[in-house]
Amino acid sequence: MVDATMPVKIIPLGGLEQIGMNITAIEYDKTIIVVDCGLSFPDDDMLGIDLVIPDISYLIENKERVKGLVITHGHEDHIGSIPYIEKQLKMPIYATRLTMGLIDYKLEEHGILNEVKREVVSYGQTIKLGQIRVEFIRTNHSIADSAALAIHTPAGTIVHTGDFKVDYTPVFGGVIDLQRFAELGKEGVLALMADSTNATRSGFTPSERTVGKTFDHIFDENRDHRMIIATFASNVDRVQQIINSAYKYKRKVIVQGRSMENVISIASELGYLTIPEHTLIEIDEAKNYTDEQLVYITTGSQGENMAVLSRIAASIHNKISIKPGDVVIFSSSPIPGNEKAVYRVINELEQKGAKVIYHDAHVSGHACQEELKLIYALTKPKYAIPVHGEYRHLKRHAELAAEMGIPKENIRIVKCGDVLAVSDEAMEVIGHVQAQGVLVDGLGVGDVGNIVLRDRQHLSENGLIVVVLTLEHSTNQLLAGPDIISRGFVYVREAESLLEDCRLVVEETLDECLSRSTADWSRIKSRVRDELGEFLWKRTKRSPMILPIISEV
Repeated sequence: MVDATMPVKIIPLGGLEQIGMNITAIEYDKTIIVVDCGLSFPDDDMLGIDLVIPDISYLIENKERVKGLVITHGHEDHIGSIPYIEKQLKMPIYATRLTMGLIDYKLEEHGILNEVKREVVSYGQTIKLGQIRVEFIRTNHSIADSAALAIHTPAGTIVHTGDFKVDYTPVFGGVIDLQRFAELGKEGVLALMADSTNATRSGFTPSERTVGKTFDHIFDENRDHRMIIATFASNVDRVQQIINSAYKYKRKVIVQGRSMENVISIASELGYLTIPEHTLIEIDEAKNYTDEQLVYITTGSQGENMAVLSRIAASIHNKISIKPGDVVIFSSSPIPGNEKAVYRVINELEQKGAKVIYHDAHVSGHACQEELKLIYALTKPKYAIPVHGEYRHLKRHAELAAEMGIPKENIRIVKCGDVLAVSDEAMEVIGHVQAQGVLVDGLGVGDVGNIVLRDRQHLSENGLIVVVLTLEHSTNQLLAGPDIISRGFVYVREAESLLEDCRLVVEETLDECLSRSTADWSRIKSRVRDELGEFLWKRTKRSPMILPIISEV
């Protein structure tokens, strides 16, 4: 028998107080569903880390209750972690057609495509997962086939917008289904979980089609120059408009960047991208055309180190070099935290003589304040739970919800790991689960933690000194060394006297240990580390990592 008084639990495992790594567990009684499964990119202090994926310890502990993974759209911050998580959970995946095409590619790349159940869903379709029903609703975003979710539970209906905006003239597909949002509002919405990314921006987000007109204008103004356009690989509608302008102005298009090539291939196969015949050419064919006949579409709009545009700017791309007069267009806005990297690339391009356009060729895929107000007006939720954004976005979203008449006690900004219990009677945080993020370094997933990161930071800031000693097995007499090896601490040729003094300190420390008949190598190493560390701090005011190595003969 259904207990309508039992609360539904909302457990965000990522995507709050940050941009990216969106993942939320929705739990009712014996059923858990997971909404989205994204990744984020490392902060500057995460040295050597490639990706950050969600910590799903809670889902693994409750594996038998996890009924499925529902995906709102195909951006990396919503699908990027799926292969890593599916290796542990094997959840059935439910997504729209283009989104599933992108997911299939990722699963195939990781060799687990045939191990995961997948179902393509249509707008308006409802899937039953245990005690929860999930309905997919058409929305608009910067990638086609984006969906909002109406999550129907015995405790009430939760509307999760996913990333969205209201676009009355989308490049591909239909207009956001505002009628269904209104119908849900009449039926009664317990809670609204809405996108906060643009909650600080007033007004409406312009239609994606406005970028097409901008591209036409830029192509017209720069008929005599080669063009390089950087955008997000997954922004299929943007790529379509670049191709449209290129075809209109009789240019050939060269695509560069592995992720860009993959997305264009998948979107073309599924019919989400229309490319006129003979418009796309391979990079090796570029020599057959003049510069004014070419446009390159590349990755690297966020200044990523190894992306195509960054390599071109740094003169390390093996086939493309910047020439004076080239026109480079950044068709995206910097993600918060990426500004420095983006402006570094812009400066490098300008120094090489390129003309860089980085303000006008982009519109956001996220709802501004007036669109958020519209969704609130239509759904009339009892509770507001801002999602997707840094704290400043969530806070402004909460203020906007209050402006729309939601009582302040019915608005809750939650943190990753909070267990939010929501029922008709109350909404409160009743617990907390582990949700810190797992670091991916090469093939290692989760084997680099805070201690390793702290060591890397220490090494990057202070360098390393290795002390090598050789002791005789029976007597512990010093046979060789101490040899001092410095990396990243001082330039050896100019610090010979300092390193000689280091040797003397180590010798004295060793003599003192051996005179006390200290045979425990761990104690000897500890004493060497302490004494040498204190000496170096007094002499240099630096604290390198000191690594004593004792070998026995």
